[in-house]
Amino acid sequence: MPSRSHPDRSRPAGPVAVLVVTWNSARVLPEFLASLPEGMAGLDWRLVVADNDSADDTVDVIRSLAPAATVVQTGRNAGYAAGVNAALGAAAAWEGGFRAALVCNPDVRMHRGCAALLVDALDAPLSGGRRVGISVPLLYEEDGTLQHSLRRESRVTRALGEAVIGNRRAGRFPRWSELVTDAAAYERATVADWATGALMALSRDCLDACGPWDESFFLYSEETEYCLRAGDRGFVTRLEPAAGAVHLGGDSQVSPRLWTLLTLNRVRLYGRRHGAAATAAFRGAVLLRETSRAVLGRPASRAAARALASPSALRATPGP
Repeated sequence: MPSRSHPDRSRPAGPVAVLVVTWNSARVLPEFLASLPEGMAGLDWRLVVADNDSADDTVDVIRSLAPAATVVQTGRNAGYAAGVNAALGAAAAWEGGFRAALVCNPDVRMHRGCAALLVDALDAPLSGGRRVGISVPLLYEEDGTLQHSLRRESRVTRALGEAVIGNRRAGRFPRWSELVTDAAAYERATVADWATGALMALSRDCLDACGPWDESFFLYSEETEYCLRAGDRGFVTRLEPAAGAVHLGGDSQVSPRLWTLLTLNRVRLYGRRHGAAATAAFRGAVLLRETSRAVLGRPASRAAARALASPSALRATPGP
């Protein structure tokens, strides 16, 4: 097991709360549950699963393979943020509370000692009065390919760069892309504006300062909003490169419906943090990107472009 620093005596007491949101996840859960002891090695931890009204055997699988887990059934397909909040609420009710939370997708497989490295990283000293509120690991595909999981905050110039150059090519230049593709950024402890939310450790101080996750984002952008909100309160999102995990769903192509939801939520979040003129410019840049890819025959971009062009699309709260 990798060596870790001595715990800070000022840390909140209690176990690490492992929070998982499920929806028809029976296929991936057995391997996830089997991998937890190694991934959580060296930590006192407890599992909470919030199930969003799965129609398969998800709840039965959890109760059979992880009988000590706390299962919260939301009773509806409430969305990812609502599931995280339900799991956080259950953990908050534990006698003595919890010291940190680990938010996981059920299709994540942590390397040995990953969680302990992430939790210890929450104590890393930073300059300027900032603190690490969220720590994330390196994420890999099943074949070992590194996923580019770090992101920069949305800007009009970055949306334009992605539209004209493409996000992976533009990712080397901070001015022109949200995606961080610089290899060196993944070799050191890098502070990012936000990171993909497949696996992240959150400090109690950050959770207490930021409050619940924003449930108006049914799926996609909820982790973005939370990381940016944490940054507003002085908590940074930081990569711990010694920690690693496999993310089975990392770079898979999503359906036109899900890609549309992702795209609309991206613009909706931008609009919450910027004025009307800037939001119109950002929406136009994103529309340019999706239109250009629709012309190349990408059905998901065609659906997203149609939605972006609708005056009412962003006024609704996208859901299932």
